[in-house]
Formats: sequence, structure tokens, C-alpha cells
Amino acid sequence: MSLQHIVLRDFVIVRELDLDLSNGFSALTGETGAGKSILIDALQLVLGARAESGVVREGASRAEICATFNTNQTVLQWLDEEGFADLGADDTLLLKRTIDTQGKSRAWINGSPATATQLRGLGDMLLDIHGQHAWQSLTRPEAVRGLLDAYAGVTLQALSQAWTHWRQASQALQDAQSAQTTLQEERDRLLWQIAEVDKLHPGESEWDELNSQHTRLSHAQALIDAAQAALQALQDDDGGALRLLAKAQDALQNQTGVEPEFMSLVEVLASSLAQAGDVAHTLHAYLNHAELDPERLQSLDDRMSLWMSLARRFKRTPQELPALYQEWKARLSQLDAATDLEALEANLAKSLAAYQTEARKVSQARAQAAPKLAKAITQAMQGLGMQGGRFEVTLDKLEHPTASGLESIVFLVAGHPSSTPRPVGKVASGGELSRIALAIAVTTSELGTAQTLIFDEVDSGVGGAVAETVGRLMKQLGRDRQVLAVTHLPQVASCADHHLLVSKQSDAQGTWSEVSTLNPEARVKEIARMLGGEKLSDTTLAHAREMLLASTKTGKK
Repeated sequence: MSLQHIVLRDFVIVRELDLDLSNGFSALTGETGAGKSILIDALQLVLGARAESGVVREGASRAEICATFNTNQTVLQWLDEEGFADLGADDTLLLKRTIDTQGKSRAWINGSPATATQLRGLGDMLLDIHGQHAWQSLTRPEAVRGLLDAYAGVTLQALSQAWTHWRQASQALQDAQSAQTTLQEERDRLLWQIAEVDKLHPGESEWDELNSQHTRLSHAQALIDAAQAALQALQDDDGGALRLLAKAQDALQNQTGVEPEFMSLVEVLASSLAQAGDVAHTLHAYLNHAELDPERLQSLDDRMSLWMSLARRFKRTPQELPALYQEWKARLSQLDAATDLEALEANLAKSLAAYQTEARKVSQARAQAAPKLAKAITQAMQGLGMQGGRFEVTLDKLEHPTASGLESIVFLVAGHPSSTPRPVGKVASGGELSRIALAIAVTTSELGTAQTLIFDEVDSGVGGAVAETVGRLMKQLGRDRQVLAVTHLPQVASCADHHLLVSKQSDAQGTWSEVSTLNPEARVKEIARMLGGEKLSDTTLAHAREMLLASTKTGKK
């Protein structure tokens, strides 16, 4: 996975840039003030850095940055989880961001709108940038811890979860202990309320059923009278509907031989007669069982009165009583758990033990990795002009456990054999700081998943043989990963597989920067400029050719 292409439009002092990038080690050079770090600034923005209106070129309405990467399975999985469009057939990833003169920005991933947070999450998998002041991060405890944990292969997810559970259990116990009186009063109130409603023990749909039964019983006499009247109208011996329907059916039936059309009418009458008969049968059954039941009606009245009384007492409608009853019972269960101090203490002890188990695993991994990391960085320091210097990683036990473990991690460094190791941030020499930062960057750069490493003038303050070592180290890293280095050192630039030149141009419309890939002859001239200034002599040109030839031979070893 590496950076393949970058396009800039109206970015700072760049009008238009369309640049292909290659694998291996690429050096980015140019005169002071040409804008050598402009590509890195653009990449940081397209990967979610904070956007400001100042990045828009003067006179333009907006700046635009596009970057294309090829990908791996980790990125493909991330894209799928975040819901972004599939990649093309060549598995390339396109990131785009625009910033207007108001400082408002928009971003896209594979053509779909994205947030700056999503860009930053993706950026962690794509680029690893080491700035010229990288040593400053080594004064922050979380950065130091992150480096050691990455070297040790430690992840803090399980530890952080165990810490959270432990703190939650501790807080729950403290809350219960400090609120025992209040909780008990609430519990007593709920017990009384539940006991009152227990007298009713309301069913979920009982109120509607009570209303239905009460309505029928309170109108029982009227219902019986209606049924009897209807039955008499159907079965009256003289003029009942059943007798009259049968008489009409017989009259037409006798003439169907003469008038066939009567047959359909006879069938209709037969159907009506059958249905009327069913009604009469049902009415008989109803009257056989129907009766006035004043005792049952009184019972219903009493139960409905209890419903109404409880509903008024608790300021609810009768229909809301069953849900309120269940809500109180659930709350009582919660309070019973909250006031069970023994259970809360047991849970606290269990969660503490789980945290301690995870913390010990992390501490053990850190303790094993610390001397190995210190040895690796110490070795890197020897080749960077700090012979006899040493790097140490100390683990100091914390007074109180934290979400990140039981110890603090401190990086100590001694620049010379006779000096006492001191915290990195207290090393006085700026050159030493840069070299230490570079040693750490080179040692730990293999830990990340990003295949593109960017070094922004981390070689500041070094020169001579040390500069050659820096160049060789970056060339070595470039064999397995894509490396881009902004440098002012010809020794470093001559070791690069590819050379990009940042230059400042001017015309009647203003000044702008451009980036170009140097051919072999142009590269000789740029290395010579870096060696001896603007006036190129035969000596500096010859020296530049020697450096390039030497780096080529070194790279083949």
C-alpha cells in the first residue's frame, strides 16, 4: 500500500500540481522558501488535519487536494465497515478534500462524502509522518507509552474495558453506600404502592373486559325483551316471518312448471327461510341462557370502583394501571440490587481481579520489550554520530492504577559515554534531539501498518558521515516501504531512488511553487547546488556525480 498520485489546485502557493510518486525512497529538495513541506501539508489535510482558509491560494475561491493510494485488505475491510463505495478494478483509493476562503471544507472517499474523523481514521493506515520536531511528542506520556506498546505488540482494548468495568462497579458501590437511606425510603414507598395495587392485581386487558361485561349486564332486561320480540316476529303462528316465507315459497313452487323464471325466486326464498330459521334457533339458545344477574353486576361494580379509586389515587387512567404496576415492580428489583451491598462488593472484587489480570499481562509484555527497544535505538544512535550514547526505557510503578496500566514509561538518553541518562525532553542539544528522534523513527517505523513513511527534515542538525548514515537508513527502509523525505542534505538526497525538486517560479501574475521529477543530469545539478550553492563549479558537479555513484553502489550491496 503506497501513495501513487497527488493533485493540488490553488493550494497555498501552488497553482496546479499533478504528480506521480514511486515506490522506494524519494527525496524532496529545494531552496529555502520554495515550499518543500507543501506536499506533506497537503497530505495531512487530505487525511483529516484541521482546515483553515489560509491554505487557499491568494485570488482563488478554494483549494483542492486529491491523493490516490493502492490498498490492502485492512483498508478494504475498513471501507466496507464504513459503507464506502467499492474500489475500481485496480484497487485504488481516492481521497479528495476542498477548503474555501471561509475555512469550510468538504471531503470524499471514493467519491462518497466523508468526515474529517473518517479521513483521520483512514490516514492512520496509509501514512506515518515523522516531523522535524518529532522529539516533542516524546515528552508526552501517551506518545511514549504508545511507542513501547506498539513495539511490544500490546493493545489496551481489553485493559481499558476491564478498567471501565472496575470503575463502574466501584462507583455503584459508593453510590449505594452513600444513598442507603434515600434508596430505602424509595424502596418502602414502592412496597406500599405495590401492596395497594396488589389488592386489585390488574390484568393487562382486564379493564376493557370489565367494561364490556358491565355494559351487557346493565342492559340485560332490554336485551332479553329484544330477543323475545324478534323471536315472536319470526315464529308467530298467525303472521310470523317464517310462516309467511314458507307460504310464499310454496305459492311460487307450484307454478315453476308453467313459469320457469319463478325457480330463481323460489331459491332466494328458500335461502331467506333457512337464514331466518338460524336466527330463530340462535335466539332460542340466547333466551335459554340469558338471565338477570344482579349479584354479578354488583361484583363488577365493586371491582370497577376499585380500579377507579386506585387510578385517582395514583393520578393515572384505569388503562395505565397495569403498566404502572409492572414499572414499580421492575424499579423495586433494581433497588433491591442497588441496596444489596454484599453483591455489589462481590462484583467490585471480581472486576478488580479482572483488571489486575489484564494489567499484569500488559506490564509483563512491556517489561520484556523495554530492554529490546532500548538496545535497538541505542544501536541506531551509534550510526548517527552518538558513539557511546545509550537509550533507556524505564517503567515506573504508578501510585494509582490507570486505564493504561500500572506503570508510567519514561525514555532516557545519554548522548555520550560519560553522561547520565536523562529524560529525552531535557536533552539540551537540538542536534542530539533530532538524531535521537531519527533513531527512534527508524527503529519504530517498521511497527506501523502504513506502507508510506514521510520524514520532514528530521535530519536537521546533522551532517558529514552522520548525514550519509541517515541517507543509507532511509534507502534501506525504502526497500520494503515507500519513503518520502524532505531534506536539505545532499548526502541524504543522493541516496534516494527518486529525486523531486520544489522550485519557486514567478511571472506577471505572481509567484508560485511547482514540483518536478529530476532526470539524472538535473539531479546532478541539484546535488551540486546543495553542496556548493547557486554557482555550480566543475568541482561541485564532479563531487555530486561521485556521491550519486557511491550511493548506487551502496544500494546494490
